[in-house]
Amino acid sequence: MTARRSRPLGRVALAVLLGAVAACSHAPRHAPDESPRRPSAEAPAASGEVGLASFYGKRFHGRRTASGARYDMNAMTCAHPRAPFGARLKVTDLENGRSVVVTVNDRGPFKRGRVVDLSRAAARKLGMIERGLARVRVERAD
Repeated sequence: MTARRSRPLGRVALAVLLGAVAACSHAPRHAPDESPRRPSAEAPAASGEVGLASFYGKRFHGRRTASGARYDMNAMTCAHPRAPFGARLKVTDLENGRSVVVTVNDRGPFKRGRVVDLSRAAARKLGMIERGLARVRVERAD
């Protein structure tokens, strides 16, 4: 008989305990639309962004890029930290005035001061292979 009487008492105790736990929880302090937002992925402004350009070495040829495409060192492509994949960017070498139009298919570069990582073909057209780095302006090609 005592075992039967303790079961309802145990259930009541469990219900009280669960109620106390539920009362201690709280809703988020901000509404979902007030949550902090990440910067949107945008191409450089039409006026351009100025900094250093570097280029991918031969060892990256055939590897997957952040977009999922394979890197082709002979294609006119680039890596940019924010521009959407598929965006077309005009890159101008500020030393010699040469320009190329490249398609974004990767993320990077990840070194301070660098604004774009070019494919080997794009770097060759800009005339920067021997220099390794070039001061460039990057702007939307649209």
